[in-house]
Amino acid sequence: MYNKKTILQLLPDQKTHLDLHGLYLKHNIQQLGQPGKPFVYANFLSSIDGRIAVIDKTTALPTTPRSLTSREDFRLFQELEAQSDCLITHGGYLRSLANGHLGNILQIGLRDDARDLLRWRKKNGLSQQPDLVIASASLDFTIPESLARHQQNVLIATTEQSRPDRIEYWKNSGYEVVIAGKNLVDGDKLINILAKRLYQSIYLIAGPLMLETMIRHCVLNRLYLTMNHQLLGGDQFHSLIPGACLKPGISGHLKILEHYFDPQSSNGQSQFFSSYSLHTANR
Repeated sequence: MYNKKTILQLLPDQKTHLDLHGLYLKHNIQQLGQPGKPFVYANFLSSIDGRIAVIDKTTALPTTPRSLTSREDFRLFQELEAQSDCLITHGGYLRSLANGHLGNILQIGLRDDARDLLRWRKKNGLSQQPDLVIASASLDFTIPESLARHQQNVLIATTEQSRPDRIEYWKNSGYEVVIAGKNLVDGDKLINILAKRLYQSIYLIAGPLMLETMIRHCVLNRLYLTMNHQLLGGDQFHSLIPGACLKPGISGHLKILEHYFDPQSSNGQSQFFSSYSLHTANR
């Protein structure tokens, strides 16, 4: 059970009293891809001044400030995860998870308030939990036990320059390792590999570097963004795109699809929920 929460739809048509629960499930993402042509989407949470994470002075690691998070945003994050048959994460997240700096978001429906998402997956013909792709050049991480416990297949994507001994280590540990770039894991090469494995809905839950390569290589189909209405400040932070300017007309051009307003989230702030298509996505 959950406390009913309503929000206001601003675009494409203004409506009132929409139920937050089920909002993103209605997008039917799992039906937008097809074998050999997956639908690739990402989701981020940001402050008004563009911070998606700040650098923790104690650990020197990027972290999402607690004041930025909300129950509403996490619910929608899980609804997007529920529609995926494959997640893409990165080695940095697994290292932070192993060190206790971040929580486990690799499974859905394990809490009472999200059991409905497991039922939704079963009803829509998806596996109980999505598979996982780990993108990493260093191959320095620990694979959490929860993946085997929930029978999630794991694929490791790395680079031509990665240490051969680390590649052999993971192969000898029973994991498939694929090369998807020279110095960094490239978005187009990785998605081509996953397309051949017939994944249809691929959810990017990695950081800004992976988002950047997906956008620069024109393989991201949709971007979901929660904009929490607060300013964070700080001179050490992560934003959505960390690299050089994107080339006009090639990548980064967005078309807004839907726009919602939450007047007061669980963190006390108002926020926007938006989804965008990318004009240049070639899938």
